[in-house]
Amino acid sequence: MMHSKFNSSAYKRMSPKELTLVMDRDDESPVKTMNCAGQDDGNPSWRRSLPHVCVATITSFLFGYHVGVVNEPLESISLDLGFAGNTMEEGLVVSMCLGGAFFGCLFSGWIADGIGRRRAFQLSALPMIFGACLSASATSLEGMLAGRFLVGMGMGLGPPVASLYVTEVSPSSVRGTYGSFIQIATCLGLIGALLIGIPVKEYTAWWRVCFWVATVPAVLLAILMEFCAESPLWLYKRGRITDAEVQFERLLGGPHVKSAIAELSRSEKADEGESVRYSELFYGRHFRGSIIAMLLMDKLGRKVLLFGSFLGMATAMGLQSLAGGAHFLGSGALYLSVGGMLLFVLAFSLGAGPVPGLLLPEIFSNKIRAKAMALCMSVHWVVNFFVGLLFLQLLEQLGAQVLYSIFAAFCLIAAVFVKKNVLETKGKTLQEIEVALLSSE
Repeated sequence: MMHSKFNSSAYKRMSPKELTLVMDRDDESPVKTMNCAGQDDGNPSWRRSLPHVCVATITSFLFGYHVGVVNEPLESISLDLGFAGNTMEEGLVVSMCLGGAFFGCLFSGWIADGIGRRRAFQLSALPMIFGACLSASATSLEGMLAGRFLVGMGMGLGPPVASLYVTEVSPSSVRGTYGSFIQIATCLGLIGALLIGIPVKEYTAWWRVCFWVATVPAVLLAILMEFCAESPLWLYKRGRITDAEVQFERLLGGPHVKSAIAELSRSEKADEGESVRYSELFYGRHFRGSIIAMLLMDKLGRKVLLFGSFLGMATAMGLQSLAGGAHFLGSGALYLSVGGMLLFVLAFSLGAGPVPGLLLPEIFSNKIRAKAMALCMSVHWVVNFFVGLLFLQLLEQLGAQVLYSIFAAFCLIAAVFVKKNVLETKGKTLQEIEVALLSSE
């Protein structure tokens, strides 16, 4: 049997380089994987990897929860801690976690590559546990900000690792679906934070409960990740071929192990002997893959979702701007504003929310993927920090009409960029994508 042959001791003793040569010889005569009934198994089952992906998305739930946890209780927090009416300090409470996320994200690549994806998830849970406890028990603005900063460091580490992990453990046939779970979990976290914050209108001290609740999913993440599979790609890069084989069997099933290892072997051969520096993201083949190859690809899939998403968001911001200046509509302006916000949430959740987290780890090669995600997500957190910090002040100084018009303009610019430059990766394995990018040189 093919699987028993692959599990032989001869294969297990091979280095990645030696295994590559054997796999290349084996692949010269194409053989389909058969089950015991002699039927073609086709794609790996999605059921095996689903529990691992669901546990990983807890970090996205926490991200959404901590972003939204201060929305309802912010007034009570400011009154309780003595900074009511100060929009700058209120903005700091909202955005401090995003500032912490920047620093956490900077090191996410090194951490994910150094200790593995599973341990990186567990490490990200620790500051979210301690930070939530610190915020819940805060008696001053400084204590609240310190707690929010700690939580942010965990938020910065967790989502990039989640994108890596989901991409690396998912069968290519359902990778896009599983990638959307990250955004769904984020939305559920936001909704959960809003629902838990409702009693704060009657019980002013309820805001402390909102932060205590946040420790529960963080503890669950740390515990459940102990039972999840490690990324086979990470294990393979560390030379742990046998362990990678075992994890592939957990995630894909025995009949698909050999083909999965063969793809990793070919990818390893392409990356062999190269060191990784952040500067490679701005020149060389990683830059030309992300630019030239994007210009060559124009198919339906992630690209269409992104393009439509940004157009929908631009339309939504246009409605918000119109509502901000349409005082003559009376209560109609309120309905227009609510409609615009609902459209924005819908458009964001269909494309701009889930697709970048899936697309970014797909277009970078194995050896630089973690560091590339760290850099990209760091830019994301910096922008989010300043938006959260300055939004209330800009709303007061510019007015809703001008501010939302600016947001609409940025969405249109993003739509134009997507239309011209974004690579379509739908239905391709990670190794197929890397080969396509390399072939564009």
